[in-house]
Amino acid sequence: MRTASIQPAVITTVLSDSIAEDIGFEPGDRLVSINGERPRDLIDYRFLCADEWLTLEVLDGFGQVHTVEIEKDCDEDLGLEFESAFFDGLIQCNNRCPFCFIDQQPPGNRDTLYLKDDDYRLSFLYGSYLTLTNLSPAEWERIARLRLSPLYVSVHATEPGVRQRLLKNPRAGLLLEQLQWFQEHRLQIHAQVVVCPGINDGPHLERTLRDLAQFHTGDTPAVASVAVVPVGLTRFRPTADELLPVTVDKAKEVIAQVQALQTEFKQNVASTFTWLADEWFLIAQQPLPPESHYETYPQIGNGVGSIRLFLKQFETAAQQLPLSIEHPKCLTWVVGNAVEKAFEPIVNRLNQVQGLTVEMAALNSDYWGQEITVTGLLTGYDILGKLKGCDLGDGLLLPSLMLKRGQHGTPDDTYFLDDMSLADLMAQLQCSVLPVDDIDGLLQTCIRSDRVPSL
Repeated sequence: MRTASIQPAVITTVLSDSIAEDIGFEPGDRLVSINGERPRDLIDYRFLCADEWLTLEVLDGFGQVHTVEIEKDCDEDLGLEFESAFFDGLIQCNNRCPFCFIDQQPPGNRDTLYLKDDDYRLSFLYGSYLTLTNLSPAEWERIARLRLSPLYVSVHATEPGVRQRLLKNPRAGLLLEQLQWFQEHRLQIHAQVVVCPGINDGPHLERTLRDLAQFHTGDTPAVASVAVVPVGLTRFRPTADELLPVTVDKAKEVIAQVQALQTEFKQNVASTFTWLADEWFLIAQQPLPPESHYETYPQIGNGVGSIRLFLKQFETAAQQLPLSIEHPKCLTWVVGNAVEKAFEPIVNRLNQVQGLTVEMAALNSDYWGQEITVTGLLTGYDILGKLKGCDLGDGLLLPSLMLKRGQHGTPDDTYFLDDMSLADLMAQLQCSVLPVDDIDGLLQTCIRSDRVPSL
């Protein structure tokens, strides 16, 4: 354990009507210890706070030390949010995967865009993927002791040589032993396989999926699900790398191969078990599977079934749309061109509301050098380059998954992946930009009675 590097946890938010607010905590205070123990991260914090009696050591904004004693229900939250989920630093990645998106970015942007994590705590807390290549014995013991399950693991291949080639790390060949460890400890993972044509596709992909299916047994299967994802390449990647883009023909080939295995798995393990990311069908220009195919959407974070789920949720929410709106408005909805056909029914339904006009701007990313682009990868450069000078109506509907909000959440403190600020985009487009977080946000922005604010 890295106790020497543990720093006091900086408090950024004190929730209203919480225990912390009643006591008088303020943003900027720093939590040092709970019942004499210094929490390494948010996991420790939650574990240590699951007690009726707490003694907290706290540093206020002036550096004064305070001891705070609290009596509460075991499951009652204190109401504190922190600057980071980790108080001892991020576990960095020690692999050199040629398809790593971090390494496929241009230099010169903000430092946080280049952080390469391989941290099991991010995996447990937020569902991000790790490789298991750099865990010390103490970290493995902690995973088992705290029952940190499920984790999300980038597998890519189960054959040691193929996985070592992809991760450029000799420890990558230990994967099957590690999966056996999860099985023995009755802990679970969700796996992903990024398919790189010519490296881990074809017979290697079949071998990987069959190997993983061997761990999908019992009441607590070690491998709960698998997502098969196409490799994403940008124009900034090294020209000498060995990667090939996924073509239409390759997408069709992978779809046919995986669907045959899905039928087999459905019979043998009573689950589809392995799912194809929506991108495969978009690239292959094939219809998406029906909603029933996705079972409980175990790989929704990997873009598996996200379009189907979005359409289903929209259909339900759209039942509450009014027949008309008081103040007519025309809005432009920016999406990645990968979802253009899938989202046409949404635009058609919105335009049935009298007084509302929604135009879809389905864009690809010239910034990344992609002909087909998912919405989350669109940058300010792409939007500005394709929409500047266009009639955008009363405002731009912008899915917030394109954006990274800073501490203040203002347009000056909100950025695209290319480091352009939202404020800069608004100024250059001379148009109001309306970020929407979800379907409810999309609908409410479209139909609310107030006029779109002007710049």
